[in-house]
Amino acid sequence: MERTLKALAKEAKSRMKRGFWEECERRLGEERDHAKEQGINESKLELYFRDKVDAEIKGELPDAFYLRVKKLLLEEGEVSDAIGRLTDKSYYATLSYSEKQRYNLELSEKYLRALERFKREYEFEIRGRKQGQPVQ
Repeated sequence: MERTLKALAKEAKSRMKRGFWEECERRLGEERDHAKEQGINESKLELYFRDKVDAEIKGELPDAFYLRVKKLLLEEGEVSDAIGRLTDKSYYATLSYSEKQRYNLELSEKYLRALERFKREYEFEIRGRKQGQPVQ
């Protein structure tokens, strides 16, 4: 659904009235302080935080595939058979040989993008929140 300029302006006005930007500034300050304590690069944190706020404004939600990858990585870490675990077995069984090859390649690319995203999030959100543990 394409949003009109008028609808976008209304949303922006609503964010201003609700104190959205003040809240973002407060959260960013807290994240900066935390980054200093944990030895995390502050400029990378600010870029990550900006992207996160952009996604929040656009109403983007994490896709189901990314959530599956995140769960796998949090529970078991990087495993050698990640693609096999993420494969939709019932769909895969219906494919021809060449379609299976294409499916594996696309799934691998998708997994690598999700893994990269997870590592960015892990650096700023998950690892930084573990109290008492040194930052690696």
